[in-house]
Amino acid sequence: MYFDSIAKIIAERTGCAISAVKPESTFTELGIDSLDTVELLMNLEDELGMELELDQPVATVGELDAFIQSKQG
Repeated sequence: MYFDSIAKIIAERTGCAISAVKPESTFTELGIDSLDTVELLMNLEDELGMELELDQPVATVGELDAFIQSKQG
């Protein structure tokens, strides 16, 4: 549901093609470290217009998408 927004922001941050970002892609594989993750979340908050407090570990793009969906209630 939020995958396209996540993929777009990841592609902008890393310079990779949007098509290279898959739900099973790990943030490590995409070259995203913990600082990048914080900045990614801030960009997503702006893009989606909602606050995201990451209160559980997420390792893949798909897990982040599911996490955001769970916060929508």
